[in-house]
Amino acid sequence: MAKEIQSQSPPSPTTTGITFSSSSSSPSLSMMLSSTNAFSLLSKGWREVRDSADADLQLMRKRANSVKNLASTFDREIENFLNNSAMSAFPVVSSSPSAFGNEIGIMKKLEPKISEFRRVYSAPEISRKVMERWGPAKAKLGIDLSAIKKAIVSEMDLDEREGVLEMRRRRDRDRFREFYAEGEGEGSFGDWKPIRSLKSRFKEFEKRSSLELLIGFKNSELVEKLKASFQSLYKETDEAKDVPPLDVPELLASLVRQSEPFLDQIGVRKDLCDRVVENLYKCKSQHLWRLPSAQTSDLVENDNHVDDLDMRIASVLQSTGHHYDGGFWTDFLKPETPDSKRHVAIVTTASLPWMTGTAVNPLFRAAYLAKSAKQSVTLVVPWLCESDQELVYPNKLTFSSPEEQESYIRTWLEERIGFKADFKISFYPGKFSKERRSIFPAGDTSQFIPSKDADIAILEEPEHLNWYHHGKRWTDKFNHVVGIVHTNYLEYIKREKHGAIQAFFVNHVNNWVTRAYCDKVLRLSGATQDLPKSVICNVHGVNPKFLMIGEKIAEESTRGEQAFSKGAYFLGKMVWAKGYRELIDLMAKHKSDLGSFNLDVYGNGEDAVEVQRAAQKLDLNLNFLKGRDHADDALHKYKVFINPSISDVLCTATAEALAMGKFVVCADHPSNEFFRSFPNCLTYKTSEDFVNKVKEAMSKEPLPLTPEQMYNLSWEAATQRFMEYSDLDKILNDEDGGKRMRKSRSVPSFDEVIDGGLAFTHYVLTGNDFLRLCSGATPKTKDYDKQHCKDLKLVPPQAHKPVYGW
Repeated sequence: MAKEIQSQSPPSPTTTGITFSSSSSSPSLSMMLSSTNAFSLLSKGWREVRDSADADLQLMRKRANSVKNLASTFDREIENFLNNSAMSAFPVVSSSPSAFGNEIGIMKKLEPKISEFRRVYSAPEISRKVMERWGPAKAKLGIDLSAIKKAIVSEMDLDEREGVLEMRRRRDRDRFREFYAEGEGEGSFGDWKPIRSLKSRFKEFEKRSSLELLIGFKNSELVEKLKASFQSLYKETDEAKDVPPLDVPELLASLVRQSEPFLDQIGVRKDLCDRVVENLYKCKSQHLWRLPSAQTSDLVENDNHVDDLDMRIASVLQSTGHHYDGGFWTDFLKPETPDSKRHVAIVTTASLPWMTGTAVNPLFRAAYLAKSAKQSVTLVVPWLCESDQELVYPNKLTFSSPEEQESYIRTWLEERIGFKADFKISFYPGKFSKERRSIFPAGDTSQFIPSKDADIAILEEPEHLNWYHHGKRWTDKFNHVVGIVHTNYLEYIKREKHGAIQAFFVNHVNNWVTRAYCDKVLRLSGATQDLPKSVICNVHGVNPKFLMIGEKIAEESTRGEQAFSKGAYFLGKMVWAKGYRELIDLMAKHKSDLGSFNLDVYGNGEDAVEVQRAAQKLDLNLNFLKGRDHADDALHKYKVFINPSISDVLCTATAEALAMGKFVVCADHPSNEFFRSFPNCLTYKTSEDFVNKVKEAMSKEPLPLTPEQMYNLSWEAATQRFMEYSDLDKILNDEDGGKRMRKSRSVPSFDEVIDGGLAFTHYVLTGNDFLRLCSGATPKTKDYDKQHCKDLKLVPPQAHKPVYGW
């Protein structure tokens, strides 16, 4: 073993720092053993140092937990140093135990270094110092071990040190090759693998031509997905390819149609616009549009140019694939009904016991709409405070609560219709105007209809309800709003002082509010002004009781009994506008022609004294009697009903007289157009003709009504006409109008833009109290008062303010 050691690494005096005896020519065995023991002691010392350092490091971890990773790095440095320096320098070490009394020189050199290291890094403030000097970004604790290393390496010779360095370089090179790939050149290192792969791709990209790039991009997956997305947005059908674009006549006709609301507001009549559209349509009809066969047949069979134009525009818009969902002023999303049963709210301006048309007819309409049981019905009527009730209701009849008045209404109704009507009655605050002789809503009437019931609204007298309406727009809250015009307000206003000027403004205001708040308007006759979105249809019927009276009289006539024992009469509210002026003028002008003809007049009203004085002054044969219900027994025996009024829209008393089988003498006027088909209706055009018709009626017997005529006067027929002309039959049955193409919302409608603007402007103006008073509104009708809150159990006005729904 000694020879092997000698041959591999001959000892040198400077290598270990041990002094050998000069008397020996070669190292002895004892010397070799001494050297071996010294190395063993050095190893043992190094183990103790390592154990002590580990203990110190554990103490450091406990004191500064945040530098745990840094302390472990130091531990690895110690172990690497031991393995790389000590073990590399002494590849063969004997583990034979031996004791030396004297410390070797290398331990003397290492001891102060290690003591200093332990003293510094064992201090209590090590945590604070380390955290101050080393932030979280420091991933490695750099401990200077150069002094220790130099102390050991200085004892090695040059060859040994070169061997250690070569071993470390070889180890670092192996690690470097694990991260980098070898270069293409001999003896060199190349790029990182991802970098070399990227470079190779760039070289391939440079070799490809621009044409190949374009072809590859065109066939790429990204382009295919993009094309598929565009194709899903627009799918051109075969039918759309056959629809040509709009030409000049069609565009002009559409422009005139869309401008009708604006033209109407500035005084251009609707019939003039329709004639322009019709002329443009005729120019186009010389060569029919190339539509699909089903649509072309509809065009040929249908002469309605307006509907054809709308269908044509809808077909072009549909072929483009464009769809318009929004609105300029409003959102088209309407409230949905919570169940399958639809809801109808009937809002009117009067209530029983005031015996006026707007109180009686809506009540019958509610009963017969509810009779079908296809829809729920709510009748919304005004509630008047007790002071106003005394001014309005006959015989100063008053009610202390809405429940009391509701009981009175239902009792009166059931006595006349013969069945129990299943509908709800609701009240809204109202105020009576002595000057206008009308009831006006106080506050926002629409808020008294719950949102769950806000489906279909029927506004009886829509212009009256909305003159001073300051609240949510009806067409925003309800899915469909129908207005029914009862009164010819323009005719009444013209009879007042400065009536022509007032009528001019009222005419435009009526157009304004009906256009803004209604989807459809029904005019009972042509006597009313031509309102936007309106059609003419009599949707009123007569009380079944009058038809029963007519049947009874017809039976008496069949048996040969005298059905009528009295002459002529007139019945109506005693105000000049109800025909009393015309009656007195006719009777005075033809007093001699009529001879002994006497007329009984039944009625009460504000102008009763003046009317009676005028008749007495002219010494007319008029007998004034107290007002009665038209179904009163005292009126059954009259044979002739005379009604010279030209201010009515549709006189209910005229229909009731015809139902009872009487003669009716009335003016040849649009308000009586519906009654002309009845043989017992005698109309006159001149005052002389009036005398002839009166004499004819007095000398003949009326003809009994046929079953068809009786049905036309009934509320069943009136309800059927109402459902048809108001489009409620289509809405309630979810029909789409047959085979005709529905109008498309592909573009915003000019009508909707104008309607929304008018509604918003009206809301702003009616919110100003000064403007309300200047326009004739009843004071304090912008909101309900404390008495209304007490009677109807409402929230005080200060706590509840109507909010406009834009």
